[in-house]
Amino acid sequence: MKLRVMARLIEIQRVLVRHGLDEFVRETHLYRPLRFVFLASPWTWLERRKQAPRGERLRLALEELGPIFIKFGQALSTRRDLLPPDIAVELAKLQDRVPPFDNATARAIIEKSLGKPVTEAFATFEEQPLAAASIAQVHAATLPAAGSASGAASGTASGAPAQPGAEVIVKVLRPGMRDVISRDLEVMHELARLAKANSAEARRLRVDEIVDEYEKTILDELDLMREAANASQLKRNFEGSSLLHVPAVYWDLCRVDVMVMERIRGVTISDMDTLRAKGTNIAMLAQNGVKIFFTQVFRHNFFHADMHPGNIFVLVDDPANPRYAAIDFGIVGTLDLRDQHYLAENFLAVFDRDYRRVAELHVQSGWVPPDTRVDEMESAIRTVLEPIFDRPLKDISFGTILLRLFDISRRFDMRIQPQLILLQKTLLNIEGLGRDLYPELDIWQTAAPILREWMSDRISPRAQLKHIRRNLPDILTSLHALPSLIKVAVQQAEDGKLALGVRSEEIAALRREMQESEQRRNRTLIGTALGFGSLLWIGFGLPPDIVGWLLLLAAAVVLWRARRS
Repeated sequence: MKLRVMARLIEIQRVLVRHGLDEFVRETHLYRPLRFVFLASPWTWLERRKQAPRGERLRLALEELGPIFIKFGQALSTRRDLLPPDIAVELAKLQDRVPPFDNATARAIIEKSLGKPVTEAFATFEEQPLAAASIAQVHAATLPAAGSASGAASGTASGAPAQPGAEVIVKVLRPGMRDVISRDLEVMHELARLAKANSAEARRLRVDEIVDEYEKTILDELDLMREAANASQLKRNFEGSSLLHVPAVYWDLCRVDVMVMERIRGVTISDMDTLRAKGTNIAMLAQNGVKIFFTQVFRHNFFHADMHPGNIFVLVDDPANPRYAAIDFGIVGTLDLRDQHYLAENFLAVFDRDYRRVAELHVQSGWVPPDTRVDEMESAIRTVLEPIFDRPLKDISFGTILLRLFDISRRFDMRIQPQLILLQKTLLNIEGLGRDLYPELDIWQTAAPILREWMSDRISPRAQLKHIRRNLPDILTSLHALPSLIKVAVQQAEDGKLALGVRSEEIAALRREMQESEQRRNRTLIGTALGFGSLLWIGFGLPPDIVGWLLLLAAAVVLWRARRS
C-alpha cells in the first residue's frame, strides 16, 4: 500500500475519532489496529468533553474530510426516509452550506482566469458568496452597462445577446481541488483493490469498475467549461418547454475554473413552507419532476445527474403552473443505446406487471448469468414489486424494497452495471424529492404514459425515415466502395488468397488458457521425468550416464510436445 494512501487512511481514522464517530472506526477492518493510537491520545478525550449532537458531528466530519465525502453526505441527504431525522437535517446542510473559502482567494482566481480585474469584468460583484459547495462556490454579480468600456466584452448567453446590467452568478472552483480529489481517488482505488481481492461480494459488485466510473465523473466536475457546455446542451433540449428552465451561459466569461451564468431567482425545492404560502400547485410540480426525468433519460438521452435539493429551484411567477429551474451541471449522464433500450423495456414490463418479461430482459442484457432460471427470477421480482403497485409514495417502504432487491441480486448473481450507476443515483434522488414534495404521487400512473409515448415514437414510420435520412451519407459511401471491395475479394478467391479473419476476445482468452494449460502440462512432464530418473538412480543403482540419457530423452519429448503445441 502506498505511503500516501496509508497516511490518508490514518487521517480519516483520526477525523472520525475526533468527532466521536467511534462506531465507524470499529467497522474499519482494513487498519483497525491503528484506532488504538487515536483512542489513547489525550486530545481525543479532550474533544469528547464538548461533543455536539451526532448529526452535527457527522456533518462536520464529512466537511473536514473533503469533497468526495461531502458528496456522499449530499447523496444520503436526499433520502430522508432512510435516515434518522436528526442526521437527515444536518446532512441537508451539505447541499449548499459548506464553509466557503476566503473572498480574496476567489477574487484572485477570477482575475487570473479572465485576465482582467473583477471591477472591469463586472459592474458589481458581491464579495460574500451566495452559496458554497464541495467543489466550488458562487458569487452574485451584474454585467457592465451598455456602452461601458467592458460592456462589449460580456459575450453571449447561450446564443442570445448578453443583457447589459443582467444579474449573473460567478462560479469559482475551490483552490487545490485537483490534488485533494486525486489523493482520495487513490484511497478509493486501493480500498476497491483490497475488497475485490478478499471478497466475492465485492467482485460481484465490481467495486473497481464503480470507482473507475466515479473517477471520470468527479474529474469532469473540475472543468467548469465542460459544465457550461452541459448547461447549454440541456437548455437546447428544453427550449420552449414549460417543464424546466436552464440558465443561460455567458461564454466569454467562462474558463476552466470560472463560469458565469444567468442568475436564477426562485424558491428552493426543499422550502415547502414558502411554496405552499405562494399557492404553488404541488401535485403538478411532483408530476412534472417525473416527466422531466423520463424525458431527459429516454427522449434526450442526456440527464442532469446531481439533482439534490440544493440544485433545484421552483419558479412560481404563475403558482398554478410552477416551473423547475436547475443549476450545477457538473455531473450529467448518457446511456448506451442498448442499455437505454433494455431499461425502457424493463420499465414498461414493470408498469404492465409482466414480471417474466423483466426476468427475460435481465438474462438477454447479460445483467444476470445466462443459465439463470427465468421462472425463479420472475417469482422473486413479483414478490418485491407486487405489494407496492397502485400505492402512493408515502405507502411504500423504500428501505424494505432495497433490502429485498439486494437479496435478489445476490441470489441470482446479478452483476452491478457501472455504466448505470449515475442513472440509479439520479433515480434515487428523484424518488426522494418526490417523497418530500408530494407523498401522494402515484409514480406508476405518471411515468407509464411518458415511456409508452417515447416507445411509440421510436418505432414510428417518421422515426425510421429520420434514422435512414441521418445515416444516408454513410450508406451511400458504403455503396460506392462496395464494387471495388467485391472485385478485390473475387480476385483473391481466384488466386486462393482469400482469408476470413475472425477476431474475438473469447477466442484470444481461450488460446491463452490453452497455452497456459500446455505449459503446466510440460512442467509436470519435466518434473515427472526428473522424479522417475531419481528413483531409477537411487532404487536400482543405475549408472549416472544411463540415468542422464533417460532424462535427456524425457526432456526431448517435452520439447517436441511444446513445439507442436
